[in-house]
Amino acid sequence: MTNAEFPTIDRMADISEGKSVQAVIHDEILARESALEIKDFSLWYGSKQALYDVSMPIPRGQVTALVGPSGCGKSTLLRSVNRMNDLIDGLHISGDISLKGDSIFAPGVDVIELRKRMGMVFQKPNPFPMSIFENVVYPLRIDGQRDRKVLESVCEQSLKGAALWEEVRSRLSESGLGLSGGQQQRLCIARAIASDPEVLLLDEPCSALDPLATAKIENLIDDLRGEYTVLIVTHNMQQASRISDYTAFMYLGRLIEFGVTAAIFTKPMLKETEDYVTGRFG
Repeated sequence: MTNAEFPTIDRMADISEGKSVQAVIHDEILARESALEIKDFSLWYGSKQALYDVSMPIPRGQVTALVGPSGCGKSTLLRSVNRMNDLIDGLHISGDISLKGDSIFAPGVDVIELRKRMGMVFQKPNPFPMSIFENVVYPLRIDGQRDRKVLESVCEQSLKGAALWEEVRSRLSESGLGLSGGQQQRLCIARAIASDPEVLLLDEPCSALDPLATAKIENLIDDLRGEYTVLIVTHNMQQASRISDYTAFMYLGRLIEFGVTAAIFTKPMLKETEDYVTGRFG
């Protein structure tokens, strides 16, 4: 199906007027096993609505990119997945998000345990003011792990997983703050995977990095594919096209189109998606 087969309506105008718009989700995504299910999810900051009835499955073991103009709800949706938005006063939601079929908002859900299942990496590297070693094993420390051999093994495997081991293996006792920006971001990824999460959430992880460091992070994301389900927010269209298996285009809090990345960038079903990815607006 091509964009010519969809009704000719001005979706952007309808959205600007507050009307509901049906998202287009490609069949290839619906056929895959999902790690996360977002169902009719809406979110308000006080009286201001930020997300509108977003429904999308996140394919297991794949990299899914969220793209769209600034303020379209990408990061809000990402932070809803591990309930980081719970910390904001006046926030309320409707709909649901489930992990392995279980609602993350169900009564009795331990939010701390939930966040252990979802590693989070932010735009700006945020290593703790402690050694490289202690940065990596911090999730195990707070779980009460004291066995030095276990901590050393996890540290090594996590740093290898973050493609940082060879660069820091002789510096584990040094402060994580002494690393370069790109190394700090990979250290944060090592810390995120140390607790063996099911999902990795990356919120524009390369926005503060130079091109060389960005390339290393992109290579790392490629290496993590398959072992983890990765959901990444990026404002960089070229980056989304390089690193993701699937791409979701969002606009003003709505999901517009969600499909295989190659199709989104070369043959989207909607003209609105084509206009955005080709730079005609946004």
